[in-house]
Amino acid sequence: MLGTEQKIIHEIAVRAQNLSAAVEKTCHQHRACLRKHAEQEAPPEPPAIDLPVPQEPRTPIVERTRDRHADVHRLLEQKWTISAIARHLRLDRKTVRRFKTTPLDELLASAREFGSSRQGLIDPFKPYLNSRFTAGCTSAQRLFREITERGYRGNVLAVRHHVASLRAGTAEPVRIDIPSPRRITSWIMRPTGTLVEREQDRLLDVRIACPDIARAYDLARCFHDLMTNRLGSLLPDWIDQAEQDAPAPIRSFVGFLRHDLAAADLTLE
Repeated sequence: MLGTEQKIIHEIAVRAQNLSAAVEKTCHQHRACLRKHAEQEAPPEPPAIDLPVPQEPRTPIVERTRDRHADVHRLLEQKWTISAIARHLRLDRKTVRRFKTTPLDELLASAREFGSSRQGLIDPFKPYLNSRFTAGCTSAQRLFREITERGYRGNVLAVRHHVASLRAGTAEPVRIDIPSPRRITSWIMRPTGTLVEREQDRLLDVRIACPDIARAYDLARCFHDLMTNRLGSLLPDWIDQAEQDAPAPIRSFVGFLRHDLAAADLTLE
């Protein structure tokens, strides 16, 4: 026969999933707190973009662009005029001027994008561009350089178009990064030692943003400790505290827990 404390521990274990559901419901009910807190914060640093750095494409148009750029600048260093270079290389003078004044990375980006969809190439980088624009960086040329360093292979025209839409207010607004209720719940219900540093930091930020979620965290961690350390005799105190100031979903869980334990003939007083 199990003793009273062991029976209580068993009841705690089989109902831990119900507590998790109550915590998640609390997080759902207080999304507005998290959004308000995020909107009041200073614009964050732009998100890192963990994209594999693609290999430099060795297509004919890319190689031709690179060679032309080298030829134009070699002749410019020798004091050749635009007209003389155009005749020598059999290029239009406008083309020579473009190779003279346009950075090589921009020329190569245009060559890489030849035949590709500009819209598709820039889409993965829009959250970064939106965040940087919101933070005050509105130079399309600078933003182009930044995303090129992060793997962008389109040309500057697509960046200029997106920046223009941001200025006009017609671009999709920056989405505030708020963790989902399920993710927050997983952080709360998992053992603290299993959270990586970023998860710990984000959970702390959530607790600061919303007192009810913070209270749900405290109660859930205490409940976990009771179960882990087999301290079932302390469960009545935990239930009393939760009934006083817990968020509504957790009070509901506590009410069912008290009723179920009483029905199992376990004394909680």
